[in-house]
Amino acid sequence: MQSPAAWPILVISVVGAVLLVEVVRRVLIRVGRKWALARHLVEHCTWPAFCVAATVACNLVFAPGIFGDTADERGLAQSVDRVIGLATIGTVTWLIIQATYALTDVVLDRLVLVEGERNRRARRIRTQIALVRRIAAAVIIVIALGAMLFSFPQVRALGAGLLASAGIAGAIVGIAAQPTIGNMLAGLQLAFSDALRLDDVVVVEKEWGRIEELTLTYVVLRLWDERRLVLPVSYFTQNPFENWTRHGSRVLAVVFLRVDWAVPVPKLRDALYEFLQGNPLWDQKDWTLQVTDVLPNGLVELRALMSAADSPSSWDLKCDVREFLVNFVRDNYPDALPRFRVEAPETRAGVAWTNDQDRDRR
Repeated sequence: MQSPAAWPILVISVVGAVLLVEVVRRVLIRVGRKWALARHLVEHCTWPAFCVAATVACNLVFAPGIFGDTADERGLAQSVDRVIGLATIGTVTWLIIQATYALTDVVLDRLVLVEGERNRRARRIRTQIALVRRIAAAVIIVIALGAMLFSFPQVRALGAGLLASAGIAGAIVGIAAQPTIGNMLAGLQLAFSDALRLDDVVVVEKEWGRIEELTLTYVVLRLWDERRLVLPVSYFTQNPFENWTRHGSRVLAVVFLRVDWAVPVPKLRDALYEFLQGNPLWDQKDWTLQVTDVLPNGLVELRALMSAADSPSSWDLKCDVREFLVNFVRDNYPDALPRFRVEAPETRAGVAWTNDQDRDRR
């Protein structure tokens, strides 16, 4: 027989559970001003916690006879009870995954702030944590799906038969999912071999960019012009690529300048050093200005080399130095601007070249 108080008790239980979660959320918001974990728990776990509170309250209070005592009503109650049970498993799984992300975000936030020589190790740990928590989330979801399936009596009855055919099914699934499994293993290999990390500067397919996202199946490369290049993880284990931050982020910037022989190299070198000292992009370590070649067209090739803290700073420093050298040579030594020399006949013979001589030679 249906109890008149069953539905009000159910509603009060759900509302009370949700209000309890709201109280905890407000407390965590206050605490989160000083405690990073509380802030991340609020960010990740608010909606999962509301859903868990509602479904658990329903699961605890819901009774088989809440709809009535007839066979149809009890059958409907059993179906609703099973749906509530499945929803409880799903919401608890969601909450566990989000709580895991909140815990790891505390560590990731601290690693992002690490600079200097320890930045490379911090980026490696960030990459590994990101991949490990994705694997953990996938494992938790698989376990939850298994729990949902085994809540059905028919599935439990088929359990022995499924286990007996697990070897054949596993082989078939393994063959079908070979590319996906290969990408997952490649992702683990990249993360734990320290070959690729988040925020690494790489050159792939003649494109320069930073590793923005590294998952178990694909890598997102943020290019210099804000485009995104998405590649499978297996690409980086099967093809060569340039990693400019493999052992450090420091990069050498090179600027070439082709000028006339009249250029005063020592004065240009002194001017370059004075300019670098006032440029914040230079890391105050390496620099040089050398005559590296005499080109077949009669010009002299100068190479200015400077060090920078990272590749973006290196690019900007190259542009600044190139602009400075061009302006300095143009304003102070215009005779050293690039020009092509032509040896006239009077230069060789030492006499004036006339039209009569030209006619006689013809």
